[in-house]
Amino acid sequence: MFTGLVELKGNLARRTRRGPGYRLAVEGALGALALGESISVSGACLTVVSSDAHGFEADVSLETAERTTLGGLAIGAAVNLERALKLGDRLGGHLVSGHVDAVAELLRVAPAGEAQRLSVGFPRELARFIAAKGSITLDGVSLTVNTVTDHQLSVMVIPHTLSVTTLGELRAGAAINLEVDTLARYAVRFLEVSAGNTEAGLKDALRQAGYEGTGNS
Repeated sequence: MFTGLVELKGNLARRTRRGPGYRLAVEGALGALALGESISVSGACLTVVSSDAHGFEADVSLETAERTTLGGLAIGAAVNLERALKLGDRLGGHLVSGHVDAVAELLRVAPAGEAQRLSVGFPRELARFIAAKGSITLDGVSLTVNTVTDHQLSVMVIPHTLSVTTLGELRAGAAINLEVDTLARYAVRFLEVSAGNTEAGLKDALRQAGYEGTGNS
């Protein structure tokens, strides 16, 4: 598990075809890494297969390469890096699994004082997991959802986050790894099973839980 608080920006040094997938070489001084430990690379959980003082290597399956941005990143591109959460660490962001749900699209970047508002389009089937004031992970960065419809969300990114992550380098049209909140996923799954996996049953379960909203937030 991760927190979505990026430790540093690294760079994709090499991507080598290896069997049905790839081996990625990432430059980034994360310190001494153990063989087999997990690293979040722009939101995707990868396993360290070798490391030195300058960075590490990790294998990526063809499915992961196709379902995330890692298969299409240019060599030299910046990536967000975070080591796995230790038991007892402060949870400054939210619980992040590193299992990317979709490659979303950055639709707009708008200045908001010194901050920036990012508008992101996502697949409609993920809408039930995303709520205003809830958490979302974009390229491995924990953010708070400001607004959301059935296919689009917006987040506010403060100057510090813009400077220490890759989010400040993104432009409209960029592809972004998106992971929904793990707790939201289990809450929705519980309600779906309790309601018999029907839309009417789910709405009834939500009403019984005290939720009265009927439209998009």
